[in-house]
Amino acid sequence: MNTEEIFLIGKKLWQHILNGVTKILPFFIFIVVVFPLQAAVVNVSKQDKISSIKQAIAIALPGDTVIIHGGVYKEKNIVINKKLTLLGKNNPVLDGENKYEILTIKDVAGAVVSGITFQFSGFSSLKDLAAIKVIDSRQILISNNTILNTHFAIFIASSDNFRIEGNQIRGTPGDDEQSTGNGIHLWKNSYATIVNNRITGHRDGIYFEFVQHSTISNNYCKNNIRYGLHFMFSNNDEYIKNTFEENGAGVAVMFSHHIHMYSNHFMNNQGASTYGLLLKEINDGIIKDNVFEQNTIGIYLEGTNRIDVINNQFIRNGYALRIQASCNNNNVHSNNFFENTFDVATNGSLVLNNFNGNYWDKYDGYDLKHDGVGDVPYRPISLFSMVIENIPVASIFLRSFVVFLLDQSEKIIPSITPENLVDNTPLMKPVKM
Repeated sequence: MNTEEIFLIGKKLWQHILNGVTKILPFFIFIVVVFPLQAAVVNVSKQDKISSIKQAIAIALPGDTVIIHGGVYKEKNIVINKKLTLLGKNNPVLDGENKYEILTIKDVAGAVVSGITFQFSGFSSLKDLAAIKVIDSRQILISNNTILNTHFAIFIASSDNFRIEGNQIRGTPGDDEQSTGNGIHLWKNSYATIVNNRITGHRDGIYFEFVQHSTISNNYCKNNIRYGLHFMFSNNDEYIKNTFEENGAGVAVMFSHHIHMYSNHFMNNQGASTYGLLLKEINDGIIKDNVFEQNTIGIYLEGTNRIDVINNQFIRNGYALRIQASCNNNNVHSNNFFENTFDVATNGSLVLNNFNGNYWDKYDGYDLKHDGVGDVPYRPISLFSMVIENIPVASIFLRSFVVFLLDQSEKIIPSITPENLVDNTPLMKPVKM
């Protein structure tokens, strides 16, 4: 057999191999795409070979699941720097021994932490130590954990597209605001979802600073030292169907714009300078379908512009609304005012806001046209509220008959109260909510 014949045989063999590969290649690609390699599960248990969470994380590959079985784990600061799912089984407890940050997630996309109890993180006046800290990450899920007696419970910075859901967060507040951190603390984030968490005993229940396009919904914040919710420099956010009860100063939203507040319940936030909701330097927002009940002040507005206060209920507050002279072009309409000591108070004589179309339980006008709208305008500011603005100690005369006579005479011939703060279309019946 000469060289040419050998070459021809080799060429035919090579063509046959290529034809076979071409036929099976599409099938091979289909298998890889449709049935990718299954992620592994790494079990951690005090009774098994792998008894350390740090050891399990070191072994696990990106995409793997680490299942932490019941027991108390004291491993100082645990760091996750790859995509992993940490799942608790039979209530494992991660203990920071009052010295350490417990879990840190950094530069990760897609990590999950669920079903774990965290307790006793460290405290530092220089570092924001937390039970769970997330830095420079995205698409993180923190769900159904219990976090007890920590400085900051959940602290997330410079991250986006994450979800915090169904966590039970309980702190032990000290004597002042500096002795504890916030329950959920967000700094410089976007597209966050905070839903169905219960937070108590921290400085602020939920804190937002430089947070954009995010949603807070169905959370319950009670007995926090300062605020149930605290917004600063955060725009295009919304909070919906939350309850803020018995917090030091209710809820504060400051230096932000395009904030939507729907169907929340602000209740029993009481004290010398306490409010259900404080708005300071806020522009272009909506406050709709909320209930403000038994707060010292329902809503306090200062430096606000173009805020719509619509379809809210103000029930048994000290002041339903305190709107400062620095507020402009706000619309207060279709709200119900029941049994408030003062419906509206202000500190100026010129009011550039609209108060038409509300129900006031103190309105004693008439409706001869039977169209549901009072024929006589209603002035919701009482003379005595203006007196208290300047002389707070005068509040001891609140229930006196003389004060009643002064208020009635002021309604007939206004002389001190702002002449243009008036509801020209007061409703005869409450707005249906």
